[in-house]
Amino acid sequence: MAHLLGGSDAFLIVSTVDQAREFLGVAEMPPVAPPPTPAVLVEATPGPQPPPADLTIDSDRRVVRWRDQEIDLTRLEHDVLLCLVHAPGQVWTYERLHLEVWGNRHLGRGSDMHSVVRRVRRKLARVNAAATIHAVRGVGFRLAPA
Repeated sequence: MAHLLGGSDAFLIVSTVDQAREFLGVAEMPPVAPPPTPAVLVEATPGPQPPPADLTIDSDRRVVRWRDQEIDLTRLEHDVLLCLVHAPGQVWTYERLHLEVWGNRHLGRGSDMHSVVRRVRRKLARVNAAATIHAVRGVGFRLAPA
């Protein structure tokens, strides 16, 4: 075994890191702080704006209403749009939206979120809503009132 490990004369086999530290007389290392989260530059927006007056979401029936037209939403479409409508103009990061709508921090490639946003955009266009969902590249989405 020593020959396979590079000609070492001695080697130690232990079950755990703590056991190795105890044998070597090394104090436990203090926990390492996680690396700082990199700053994310978010494009400037005029701040929170009121939601478009003609755009409403009926959560009981899970529909979006633009003036006198309604269109059904899936649960995910409803939840994403509800987040964006409550803070028009505010950028919702991918992580925050994923946590709020899917209930976890997993982002994967983000294709699930982009797919839902694409469907919501189509539905808003179908009723000729003036509000649109803008992507903030590499950051997230925001609702842009007309």
